[in-house]
Amino acid sequence: MMGGPSENPELWAFLESLHCGEILSGTITAIERFGVFVALDDGPDHPVFPGVGFITIPELSWRRVEAAFDVVQVGQRVSAEFLQFDTWNLEARLSLRATQPDPFQTFADRTAVGQELNGRVTKLVPFGVFVQVTDGIEGLVHLRELTSTPVESPSDVVQAGDEVTVVVTEIDRERRRLVLSRRRSSSDPPVTPLRSRDGSSRERS
Repeated sequence: MMGGPSENPELWAFLESLHCGEILSGTITAIERFGVFVALDDGPDHPVFPGVGFITIPELSWRRVEAAFDVVQVGQRVSAEFLQFDTWNLEARLSLRATQPDPFQTFADRTAVGQELNGRVTKLVPFGVFVQVTDGIEGLVHLRELTSTPVESPSDVVQAGDEVTVVVTEIDRERRRLVLSRRRSSSDPPVTPLRSRDGSSRERS
């Protein structure tokens, strides 16, 4: 722990005076693998870190961020929302994305369950695939929803980069989760008939 109120009384008092949701302005002073430091316009300097404000990687943007450099640069001016007083590190935890409109809510406003969308497969996982349906919005197609014909692996059906048509089956605003189906779309490939012993064809159920 960095020290209690007696060791850094001015900094402690400043951080305790902040309210959740308050907008603080400052300058990005350092970019680390785990987040960025912000020197706040108001308040004292930090005894150890290059800034009293700190923004973790997930709080930089609503979109998936690989590296902080993709979003901010050292020396950049920012305004961010105060989340909490981190008493362990004596810093103000901030959110840059909280000051920006959430693209998922915008998407949810204009999208309905049952709607068909075109998208691109971005990632294959054992239980399904992720499909990007618009900039910054990805949904999950469960393995059982990939095709009418049961498959053991997503790679049996699609590869990353494939363009697919999907149907929206669930929009969870609170958890920002989108669930999709490919087998319910009009472009689901036809089921491959299996030949029975008597020569007649029957569909795989």
